[in-house]
Amino acid sequence: MNWNRGRKLFGMMCVCSALAAGSFQPALAGPSTGLEYEMVALVEADDVSIYADDDESSAVVAMAQPGGSYDVVEKSGDDWVKVAAGELEGYLKLQGEVMLTRAEEAAAAAEVFMAEQQNRSLREQVVDFALSFVGGRYQYGGSDPHTGVDCSGFTRYVMQHGAGVSLNRSSSSQATQGQAISAEQMQPGDLIFYGNGSRINHVAMYIGDGQIVHASTEKTGIKTSVWNYRNPVKIINVLG
Repeated sequence: MNWNRGRKLFGMMCVCSALAAGSFQPALAGPSTGLEYEMVALVEADDVSIYADDDESSAVVAMAQPGGSYDVVEKSGDDWVKVAAGELEGYLKLQGEVMLTRAEEAAAAAEVFMAEQQNRSLREQVVDFALSFVGGRYQYGGSDPHTGVDCSGFTRYVMQHGAGVSLNRSSSSQATQGQAISAEQMQPGDLIFYGNGSRINHVAMYIGDGQIVHASTEKTGIKTSVWNYRNPVKIINVLG
């Protein structure tokens, strides 16, 4: 499933990993830093050098890591900041790929990033769980894919045991839960509902790459299909 240098790299602390470890320490604020707020420097490109002094002709002590976040020790003129990570210190030149931001804003962005990663991990988990039942038996009214299950029984079981999300029993009732989304917003783990013109009568789980997994018919059992093999009438996000 598809879900997307010479010198030693500076001992940076990535915003997300530092926050996760509870060790995110913003720069010391106050008169000695020349900054009004606690700040961090964010590096958004490759080949960004960290210098021994606030001068590009000085020695390069390390290379910054793309996506890295560095505590600002002090500001040096208009274009440079002294940064630290652990016991290492050096100077970064402020330019397009290096920017300053408040430490609290960086921490907030890290929280959002972590939440997105956790949600993505949950979606991968529930899709993998659902796919483990491919080849299983279809049984009308069945609620356990180990012994036989129908379409809504399958999505209900997978969501409950794979993601801890409780769903109603019937496909039409499940369609009233969660948040309705468009096909453009669809992500693996979302539910797709199909109808016969007057009512919803089938539900499947989107697994990515234009595919679904579902308890299809007594003849085919639990299988994968193209997501629009029938005309979808509703798509629901119940994973957040």
